Amino acid sequence: MMKPFDTIKPTSSPTQVHLETFGCQMNEYDSELVRSLMKQEGFVFTDERERADVILMNTCAIRENAHNKVYKHLSELKKLKRQRPLVVGVLGCMAQNLKDELTDIQPLIDVLAGPDAYRQLPTLIRNAMHSQEEGLDQKGLAVDLSEYETYHDVIPDRTDGVNAWIAVMRGCDNFCSFCVVPYTRGRERSRDPEGIVEEAHRIAGQGFKQITLLGQNVNSYRSGDWDFARLITAVADVPGIERVRFTSPHPKDFPLPLLEAVVAHPRICKQIHLPVQSGSDRILSMMNRTYTIQEYRALVDRIRAMRSDIVLSTDVICGFSGETDEDFDATYRLVEDIRFHSAFIFKYSERKNTIAARKFSDDVSDQVKTERVTRLFDLQRNISYERNKEYLNMTIPILVEGDAKRSAAQGMGKSDGNITVIWDKEKIPSQPGNLLSLAIYDASSTTLYAGLPPSPESITPPSVGICI
Repeated sequence: MMKPFDTIKPTSSPTQVHLETFGCQMNEYDSELVRSLMKQEGFVFTDERERADVILMNTCAIRENAHNKVYKHLSELKKLKRQRPLVVGVLGCMAQNLKDELTDIQPLIDVLAGPDAYRQLPTLIRNAMHSQEEGLDQKGLAVDLSEYETYHDVIPDRTDGVNAWIAVMRGCDNFCSFCVVPYTRGRERSRDPEGIVEEAHRIAGQGFKQITLLGQNVNSYRSGDWDFARLITAVADVPGIERVRFTSPHPKDFPLPLLEAVVAHPRICKQIHLPVQSGSDRILSMMNRTYTIQEYRALVDRIRAMRSDIVLSTDVICGFSGETDEDFDATYRLVEDIRFHSAFIFKYSERKNTIAARKFSDDVSDQVKTERVTRLFDLQRNISYERNKEYLNMTIPILVEGDAKRSAAQGMGKSDGNITVIWDKEKIPSQPGNLLSLAIYDASSTTLYAGLPPSPESITPPSVGICI
């Protein structure tokens, strides 16, 4: 007979855990919480899957591609699990949204834990290990959503680097018809602001130079008399922090005080990710986005009137339910007119349990979706190239992140506007966390190429219009 889970003791040798993360920045942050919670209970982590006693996958439920990656990894683990004892766990949004489907994969998955259940992981894993020792096949499930969980008292186990994430809130109340987040992460809950600022001070003390504030809709942050504008300003005022970013705001309620903070504060990055999703009012209404294209364009105009050098990026979905050629043409024209610096362009993939899955038919063929994505991608690539060429012969500040992906002989960093910058390390030695002033001499659609400025007196800041 299996012992109750609260009487199961840790094994004498540390349990080795391999954790893989899929999806968004919030998942990256959640994995840092998972590592912290489990290390407190004596678990150790390994980068080698073959050495692990436990393999966990922290999953995303937003995009089809993320689903496919997880299922591919699960398929690979079947052979490994036949060879030796192994506990397999699926965490995060897929665990929450597809619990019935995932538990049908027998006997591979031993543990399912949703985003609000990470405190239970050590117990669930020990219970699963004991079940295997006893020759039993009992699953550990913890997929209840919480109205209160924010992990405010958990110090994330961060890896060394330049950027640190802070989740300032969890959940979402927007209920966009295509989105599964309210069902996988629950309703909005904001963290205590003093705790967030304290965490920012701790991050600065650890040597991180940039903080990215996370939330499904950061505009909605509220804690007492603190709104998000006050919060981001307080974080940006922390000594030692050079840059503060945030993602993602919602166009429906982008408050003026937040825009004023972005415009005026020297350490809040001049970059805003502003998801539009579609250029058609009809489709936006079906998506329950609660703004019109006229309102979206007015917001963009306001942003650019207040500070002309703010870098705008966006998200676009092609092939949403019922999207006609005319609807897509409206999206194409919008991207053409606004000229975003970059855009994340996706084919619509129906998510189980969403409003769209219940109300609408996924009736745009995959071929049409692909054609529309390709057209929009080609348009945006040309626009991104033209926008990046605007930096030629400018000298701009770069925060060094490390080596370039393609060559260790090149350094890589990001501009204030979050554009990747590459340079020759032999000519410009640098360390992660350094702030450099570099002259841009070439550009592609995704990258700026930099060298040393000719001389200090030749450094000319970009022409910027600021109005508050």
